[in-house]
Amino acid sequence: MIKLIASDLDGTLLPPTKILPPDTFPFIRKMKGKGMVFVPASGRQLPNLKIMFAPVLDDIAIIAENGGLAWADGRIIFEDPTPAEGVKYALGIIEKQEGLYPLLSCADCAYYASGYEPFVATLKKSYSSCMRTDDLYAVADREKVLKISVWDERPCAEHGGIILPPLIKGMRAMISGYDWLDVSAPQANKGRAFEALLAYYGVPREDSVAFGDHMNDYEMLKAAGRAYIPQNGFEKLKESGVGQIIGPHRELSVIKKIGELIS
Repeated sequence: MIKLIASDLDGTLLPPTKILPPDTFPFIRKMKGKGMVFVPASGRQLPNLKIMFAPVLDDIAIIAENGGLAWADGRIIFEDPTPAEGVKYALGIIEKQEGLYPLLSCADCAYYASGYEPFVATLKKSYSSCMRTDDLYAVADREKVLKISVWDERPCAEHGGIILPPLIKGMRAMISGYDWLDVSAPQANKGRAFEALLAYYGVPREDSVAFGDHMNDYEMLKAAGRAYIPQNGFEKLKESGVGQIIGPHRELSVIKKIGELIS
């Protein structure tokens, strides 16, 4: 019996308009009534996701920062921060690359240093809690940094996603969207946060479901009892065999599948 369903947002649950499908909140309430938990699992920050799901916040758990934390029952129940030395090491490499702009993602706020207008405009679309600072290295020393989000002025798969992974040794550098790449501790991923929620709720793996469209969802899909990938998903993920292929996100295929699973 299904007890927990987790879904990535951008490229998965959300259509190209990035607006939640209209059935999302009714389905979440229906799941709650049946003793199921819905989990948005995203690279977005926790404050942004709380706003996005405000009408059903008491009925869900959250995986934020691509697995950097898991939130349930009004509190953070799991964190996987990147050590300060690793953050500063990665920053030193990222800052030398043209067209890449780092953002330090912490539980309550994201910090950035560049005032480059396209970067600031882009980050403010996704980060409801962010602050400009003169010294990202000082932030790394005083805050728990869950990941470094890197905005790429070019398509990440053609630029930062090629440049950074071989340069940043001993850390996880993973494309997380069209123009975003995440750098974190090597073990940090959505799968670990997903497993933490299964343990928290006492849900066996076989009673869980996950949806995702990119390689940053791979570990979560692998950790779930059943996994689904939208047709528009990253080719390498679809070829991995970790999940069943369903229709594309533009057809609201994830919310339709969730409707099937909970009916």
